[in-house]
Amino acid sequence: MQEVESAATVPRTGRRRSEALPAFFFLLPNIAGFLLFTLVPIIAAFALSLYDWPLISEPKFIGFGNYIRLFAKDPLFGQVIWNTLVYVVFYVAANLVVSLALAVWLSQEIRGIKIFRAIFFLPVLVPPVAISLIWQWIYAPGNGLINALLAVFGLQGPNWLGDTHWAMASLILMSVWQLFGYNMLIFIAGIKGIPQALYESASIDGAGGWARFWWITVPMLSPSIFFAMVMTLITSFQTFDQVFVLTNGGPGSATEILGLYVYNNAFLWFRMGYGAAVAVIMFLFILAVTILQMRLQRKWVHYETA
Repeated sequence: MQEVESAATVPRTGRRRSEALPAFFFLLPNIAGFLLFTLVPIIAAFALSLYDWPLISEPKFIGFGNYIRLFAKDPLFGQVIWNTLVYVVFYVAANLVVSLALAVWLSQEIRGIKIFRAIFFLPVLVPPVAISLIWQWIYAPGNGLINALLAVFGLQGPNWLGDTHWAMASLILMSVWQLFGYNMLIFIAGIKGIPQALYESASIDGAGGWARFWWITVPMLSPSIFFAMVMTLITSFQTFDQVFVLTNGGPGSATEILGLYVYNNAFLWFRMGYGAAVAVIMFLFILAVTILQMRLQRKWVHYETA
């Protein structure tokens, strides 16, 4: 009896191995790309953050000296953290609200709806540097588009990018305009997957448009909202191009955020180890926020079960 069982298990084990081998080769390019372009740079950044390396001389091991300097001796780092949090919170919230509102509208059967979807998604395909240069002209204090329109109504617009009260808001507005189209498409796909019978039943029971949205659309769309929130948070912490082109961290340090601070320390001020330490802090921020979201999603994300 045992011989029969062992004979039966050998071919099954052999089949599993034969199936696993092609799967491994299919996954090998992705695994190699992850190791080469993600894991190795992360480990290198951690190692580099333990050194004082001004690029023009040999690196010197200082242990956690860069981290001590960041939190205890760097007067700008606290401002950078605050600016980053302000940008992330307001940008993510505005992005999700705008993209969800437009997704609800563009999910309806309206004439020419595909054209509207393409128009709203188009800014996502344009390089961030090109978008930033266009908005630099739009925000120009003298002959910029916004201030020219305000002048028609007898209003004088501020120096959008040169005023500490308006620079961060201007940056957030441009970022939302450029990137809301990606989440919009995700939400449209999610809304299209909601059974219409739910809306019909709610209408028969007397539910209005807002009630149907809040009690049907949002719960059924919560997995898509969660995915969009996680991805938008991760990318918002890594924002660099828009800030570099529009304000370069100014005026003063009003828009200096983590991504730009990494670049300035490593390549502008030639403090490679210090810049790596800032990059590690940014990585830990992203990791902590992602873990927190994964834990909290159990309370509000509803997955449809068969």
